[in-house]
Amino acid sequence: MNPAGPSQTGLPAVPQLGRKRRPGESVIKAVLFGSAMISTAITFGIIAALIRPVIDFFAEVPFGDFFATEGRFAVLPLVAATLMVTVIALLVAVPLGLGAAMYLSEYASKRARKYLKPTVELLAGVPSVVYGFFALTFVTPHLLQGLLSIDVGFTNMLAAGLVLGVMIIPTIASLAEDSFSAVPQAMRQGSFAMGANRMQTTLRVVVPAAISGVAAAVVLGMSRAIGETMIVALAAGAQKRLTADPREGAQTMTGFMAQTAGGENPVGSLDYNNLFAVGLLLFLLTLTLNVISISIVRRFRQAY
Repeated sequence: MNPAGPSQTGLPAVPQLGRKRRPGESVIKAVLFGSAMISTAITFGIIAALIRPVIDFFAEVPFGDFFATEGRFAVLPLVAATLMVTVIALLVAVPLGLGAAMYLSEYASKRARKYLKPTVELLAGVPSVVYGFFALTFVTPHLLQGLLSIDVGFTNMLAAGLVLGVMIIPTIASLAEDSFSAVPQAMRQGSFAMGANRMQTTLRVVVPAAISGVAAAVVLGMSRAIGETMIVALAAGAQKRLTADPREGAQTMTGFMAQTAGGENPVGSLDYNNLFAVGLLLFLLTLTLNVISISIVRRFRQAY
């Protein structure tokens, strides 16, 4: 039967129009697929580059000497210092970042948002080495030792964590503000209609609705803080030390890698391979955070 012919009811049948593929659609699809595959290949390439030196390292150094609290190859002091600095940074960045995101999304006028959002995001463009020297020359001597009268050394984890928190504020603020702005306006209007004020609407409606984006922003900021090098290399110190006092200096994982990769260790030496072992551990920590972030986003994601 002809699809375009008359139907059994006597009315002309509607022609069946097939979907025509545009000439460049296959090319675009191939380019996008290639981009995804390149990203995956780079990830596996990084792992492959780390594996061989790590195998050579653990062929000479037992796991117990590596996952120890003290010793030449002990990594736990580096991990503890990294986590300490990251926690301090999050204590600074999460309240300020989410507060800035709430203001930009719920309170700021269009004119204010036009100038304030680029200003906040401008912090992300400042080189990390500048932040490091800012921690050394201003935060430690003038803010901590001077204004707050805190007994800290020239290098300390507290100053490194504070400045690191300032650096990741734009990451958390920008992503969280996008999540808040994505919440439908009808949900806000419904809250106002029930008698809630703007603050109640923000905290009880907008934030819970955007919790998946907020969680992703915080985890991404945490990953950014763990992987930062220059701030902690300059401000946290270069001494491998296991301490719970943030006023003291201690070397982080990235600070250790920056020092070890300075060119003094020959390729293939034990210290050189130790650099790759610490790097692989740092990679696994960051990967774990990303997996946690994806699981959180999938669990709390809501569609509107």
